[in-house]
Amino acid sequence: MAKQIQAFLLICLILIIAVAVAVVDGTTAQGGPEESVDEWFHKLGRAKEKVTKLHFYFHDTVGGKSPTAVRVASANTTFTSSLTYFGLVVMFDDPLTAGPEITSTVLGKAQGFYASTDQNELGLAMYVNYHFTTGEHKGSTLTLVGRNAVDQKTREMSIVGGTGVFRLARGIATAKTYFQNSANFDAIVEYNLVVVHY
Repeated sequence: MAKQIQAFLLICLILIIAVAVAVVDGTTAQGGPEESVDEWFHKLGRAKEKVTKLHFYFHDTVGGKSPTAVRVASANTTFTSSLTYFGLVVMFDDPLTAGPEITSTVLGKAQGFYASTDQNELGLAMYVNYHFTTGEHKGSTLTLVGRNAVDQKTREMSIVGGTGVFRLARGIATAKTYFQNSANFDAIVEYNLVVVHY
């Protein structure tokens, strides 16, 4: 029980740090370092909503010598009596690429965690920050929160916020598994996002 409490507190601390980093990133990404959030907000009344469509691949590497996703917590029954890995919590720092090959153009990173929260089917609660490191969205982030029923062909999750060019973002993300290694659970997931922002 003590280990579970420690894991929960660690996840809470990581979430607090992630939010703080997103806030700091948001103060400098839009229009460069010279434009503060206050200046941007002052102009908001005259701003028009924009719709941006994004397409990329998320590479979740669980096995091998350099995993990008690691288990940070699990229940006593996660691997012994649960077919859905109920209670498993995984932290990840996955590359986002323009194409399905890991060698294609890197657009940024998907950073966050997922937890197996369904006792009947493989369903993950996802918290993801997409941090864009190249191109026109460099320095900006989008935040995804939702249920990912990974056995379904297409899954839909919510975009609930963003920073930089994606301030006040909202929208929808659809995920489709492009590749999954059933032996070690490595996966490549194709994402299509429709984002409304200012």
